[in-house]
Parts: sequence; structure tokens; C-alpha cells
Amino acid sequence: MKRWLTIVCISAGFCSFAQNDEIDLEVFAERLFQVQDEDVAYEDIYESLLLYYTNKLNLNKVEPEELASLYILNPAQLSNFFIYRDQFGDFLSINELQSIPEMDLETIRLLQPFVTVEESVTDTRPLLQRIIQEENNYFLLRYSRRLEEQKGFTAALPLDTTFVRDENNNITDTVTTEPSRYAGSPDKIYGRFRTSHRDDFSLGFTFEKDNGEAFSFEDGQKGFDFYSYHLMFENKWGFDKIMLGDFQLQIGQGIVFGAGFNAGKGAETVNTTKRNSLGMRPYTSVLESGFFRGAGITKSFSDFELTVFYSKLKQDGNIQSDTTFSEFEEFVNSVQITGFHRTPTELESKDQIEEESIGAVVEYSPHRRFTVGISGLNSQYSRPLQRRPNNYNQFEFKGDHNFITSAYAHYTWQNFTFFGEAARSKSGGIGAVGGLVASLSRMVDMAMVFRNYDRDFHSFYGNAFSENSRNINESGTYWGLSIKPNRRHKLNVYYDRFKFPWLKYRTEAPSVGSEWLARYSHFPSRQVTLYAQTRQQTRQVTVPNENLNQLVDQVKRNYMFNVDYELLPWLKLKTKVQSSTQYEGGEFTKGFAIVQDVNFSWWKLKFNTRMALFETDDFNNAQYVYESDVLYAFSIPAYNGTGARTYAMIRYDPVRNISLWIRYARFTFRDRDTVGSGLNESVGNTSTEVKAMLRIKF
Repeated sequence: MKRWLTIVCISAGFCSFAQNDEIDLEVFAERLFQVQDEDVAYEDIYESLLLYYTNKLNLNKVEPEELASLYILNPAQLSNFFIYRDQFGDFLSINELQSIPEMDLETIRLLQPFVTVEESVTDTRPLLQRIIQEENNYFLLRYSRRLEEQKGFTAALPLDTTFVRDENNNITDTVTTEPSRYAGSPDKIYGRFRTSHRDDFSLGFTFEKDNGEAFSFEDGQKGFDFYSYHLMFENKWGFDKIMLGDFQLQIGQGIVFGAGFNAGKGAETVNTTKRNSLGMRPYTSVLESGFFRGAGITKSFSDFELTVFYSKLKQDGNIQSDTTFSEFEEFVNSVQITGFHRTPTELESKDQIEEESIGAVVEYSPHRRFTVGISGLNSQYSRPLQRRPNNYNQFEFKGDHNFITSAYAHYTWQNFTFFGEAARSKSGGIGAVGGLVASLSRMVDMAMVFRNYDRDFHSFYGNAFSENSRNINESGTYWGLSIKPNRRHKLNVYYDRFKFPWLKYRTEAPSVGSEWLARYSHFPSRQVTLYAQTRQQTRQVTVPNENLNQLVDQVKRNYMFNVDYELLPWLKLKTKVQSSTQYEGGEFTKGFAIVQDVNFSWWKLKFNTRMALFETDDFNNAQYVYESDVLYAFSIPAYNGTGARTYAMIRYDPVRNISLWIRYARFTFRDRDTVGSGLNESVGNTSTEVKAMLRIKF
């Protein structure tokens, strides 16, 4: 009876919050990423967020790993959530979350777009009928194009001239060749269809043509340059999952299988440190690497769960024939992950290597607080892989076969969660990561992470916690702290100390580094949010010093101040000032950006606008600022040089199931007469992009 009175009180508005499940990805981007830069796989992270957004987690069935993978709840909130559900049974409303100890309104607002409350009722309709009649479905078509004519699309280009010289460097002949240019139009086209129901099925396909790529039915191409597709059944025919088509795996701490939403180090200094095992997941992105294509199954046996899969996927690679430094007559110098097929060189590398993979995961979970498992991945390549040798990459993978195995576990005791994973690759190299996250009190959360990845450790689908973009040649220790004395104030800090035992690009000796961040957030009212943040990253790089190269510290500092304020329910403003400095070998450079957003809505229209001014000394100080974009697109361009950035976007919902977006964005530079380089170069001081998207829900 007491529970019912509480729910009625909450629903009546005594302690209610706005019911608005419209996702605000900018909030998540700025909460999770300390400084936006080019090292973060934003599209992968965005796809994972959208997977939760379109397939909301049912609070009455969600498991700890799934709920933790949103990186919203701290250890105490997670623990109290499941204690409450075990004690009182199914939730009757999302508002009921306010009854859980430690659960504050701001946390509930962050959760709301990704969760739902549904009764656990079995749908007895035939599967085909459920798929056809599913309400959670959509088709979208997106078009974008840069308005300025780029060099690669110019109708008439001057011939390329190459001089032939003799042994005395005298010109003996000239050779003229047709210039390289893009094979297709400057139009970028993207389309997607998906229909899904959590714990039942998911069906979808995606297609894309990048700007410069051809839409063709010649040379084996089937219209668009890239297609992705999947069909997944859940809880059918005695299996937990049956996967066909394109998929990824997120297992353990991500050393072997690290797909999905892994934010790493960021302004959320505690909750993002631990990875979460979510098993096989459909792949719906247009990134043309980092996924499997084939079939897989997951089946439970009491407290055990078994996942096995097979994949056969063609990838891009540069074929080399040079026996002067290689033991192979023909090999692939590097696997290309850009997915671009625009120029003769890029087209030549398309689908040149076939990867055949077999993987398995066995997991034992006797109860919700403890899980232990082992995983393995065997990969065979149709052509050997070998980097062109130099000092720093001599321990990189070489050959046509790799095998990697790991063991992982996590254990929760009260408000403490311990986790870890260790793996060994075919080379003998070891990769390991472990740590804990804990709620020390109602006001303080903390995290510690230790990691070590050998210089000859090779994991091609791993994405565990690290400073490097890959899990290789690194060791380090991370400490994170989050202090929230009350609902109006919050302080997040972390310190990370790392070392690279072997050489790296631009670092011709073993090196060390460190990184720290402090972010203070203030919530004076529902209408106003502000935060101030600073980060310092110190690395060692090689610089020439007369006849001897030496290691020097490269120190980069970032500063950010942001305030959001809601003047009226239909009018929101955002002001941001951010800057950076870099000191390297006696040279000091800097950059800054001032950003003003005005967002408002009227009738069936929503408007997002921005005006930004920026000035940077070099690309090392480029300012990365999140921009509102059409749904299912993620935009964080680099503000570099001296100039202004403006954009305006309109969303129009003429009827219930149709939405239309139109976006116009422009850079105007004051320090140059051309924009871009190579085939992307255009004459003038502007760079303008238009984008339009149509979404239909059936």
C-alpha cells in the first residue's frame, strides 16, 4: 500500500519531472568526452546510443550489464536498483525510479530516453506477423554535398608531369599522365531500414555512397559502394540469439571483442572505466571495418552461456611485391579502414584481402553479482600482412594467421565492483586490464584501472581501456573520482599515468606520459546548467637537436567553459568558450573558439543555429566542438585557422510518422584562399555543406 501511495504521489506531480524522451545527444557527448578530438570513434559510440534509443531497455527485465552499459548509473545506484526490483517486483512507471535510494532527478532524466516500463507479456502472434506489424520501424534517406567544386571533381585538370633524371640529376625526359580524379559525383547518399523489438527480433539493412564514389553496376559493384545487413532472432527455437549477416561482439573488458559503446577516458570519470559484456549485437553502422559478416548463435545451459560464430569478410588492402625486406612474395602492407573507393589507387585496394574468422565465448554466471568467462578468436587471411619495416613497428603483426584467447571476470560486493581480463595472442604477447569502481559514500564515487599491453600483443577487434587507439605497447594506471555534495554541484577529476615500453611514431625511444582532468558542474536551476573544465596531457616526442634527436615533453592544455540556459520552454541558448595551448621543444602555440547556439521551436518546426569564431596557430590546437546534426548523424568538425563557423538546421514533422531535416553549414576563413588539400582542395575561402534527410515510420 505504501508503494502505491508513493507512485500516485509521484505521478500527480508532487516530485515529478518532465516527461520528455527526446534524446539530446549533445548532453551525452559533452558528459562523456572530455575534449572532442579525432581519436574517438564517435560514429560507433553514436550507433550504440541509438540502438538503446530505438530499442529501449525494459526496466522490468534489464540485467546489470545492460543497464551499466549506458554509463549513467554509479555503483550504488546500480546496486540499489536491483535490490529495489527484487524487493518490490516489476516497476509500474519510470517515475518510480525516484523511490530508489541514491537515485536523483538528473540521473533519471538522463536515463529516460533509453528505458521503458513494459509488462512481461509473451506475444503469441506468428513471428512473420510480428515483424510486419512492429511499430518500432523506420526508413530514412540522407543526402549531403559540399557546394564548392573540389579539385577531384573538376572536369578538366592539367596533365601531371614527371621528370626523368640521369645519375647526375639532369633532366633527360618528361612523362605526362592523366591526373587522378574522383570516379563519382560529389553527392553523398545514405539509407537505412530497420525494424526491431527487444528480446524478439531485429531486421535491417544500410547502404551508402561516399562523396567521390561512383554509383555503378560495373566491375562487380551493385549500385552503392557499401551495404550492411543483419537478421537477428532472440529467444527462438531453444537459442538465446541467432545472428545472420553483420554483427559485432562486446565481451569482458574488450581486449578480444571490444565493439559497442566504449567511451574511455572522459568527463564522466568513474562510470565509463568498466566495460560491460553484452554479447553479439547487430552491426548497423557504415564504418566499413571492425565488424563480422556471417552467422552466430548464443545458447544458455543453466548458469552457462555459449556463443559461437563464423565470419568471412573482404577488406581493403594495399598489395605489395617486394622481396627485399619481406619473406613473402606478395603481401598486404596495410589494411585500409577508411572505406573510401574514389580514386584509381583506392579502387585498386578494394576487397584485396579476405578475412575468415571463427570465435567462441563461454560464460558462467551463477548469480547477478559474479561472472567469469573465456573467449577466443581465430583469424585467417587470404594474403599475409606485413608492415613496411622501420624502428617503431618491428613488433607489429606479421603473417596470415592470428589466434587470441582471454579470460575475464567481474564481481560486485555491495557498492564495489571488481573487474578484469587477460589475453594472449599468437605472438606470445600478453594484454591485461583490471580495476574497480565503487561508491565510497552518498557523495563520492571512485574508479581505478590498471592495464598492460605488450609491444607484440595483437588484437584486431579489441578496444579495452587505454591511452593509445589500439591495445599495444602500453602500460598505465588510472584514478578517477566523482564528488557530488548536493544536487547543484558536482566535481569530476581523473589522473592517468602511462608509459610506452617500445618506440612509437614520432617517438624514437621508450617514453612516459600523464594526463589529468578536472570538471566542475553547477546546476543552479532546471533552466540553467554550467560547467568549467581543464585538461592537461603530457607526452614525449622526438625533435631534432643539431645532429642528435632527443625526447622532449609535449604538453597540451585544454580549457572549456559552457553555460546552457532556457529562456522560455521553446527557446534555449548555449554559450561556450574553449581554448588550448601546446608547448613542444621550446615552441608555444595556442587556439580558441567562441560559440553561441540559439535553438527554438514553433508549431511543427524545430530550429538549431550556431555562430562561432575561432583562431588557431596550427592543427595541434584545432578546436573540436559538437554540432547538432540530422538524426543518425554525428558532427564534430575541426575549427582550425582563423575564421567563422555557422550552421542552421530545420526539422519539420508534417504528420505523425514523417520527419524532414534540412541543414546548411559553412566555414568562412580569413587566412587562406583555398580550402582543403589534394583532390579535396577548392578555390576560395569558404567550405559549405548542405544536408537533407527524410525519415518515415511505417
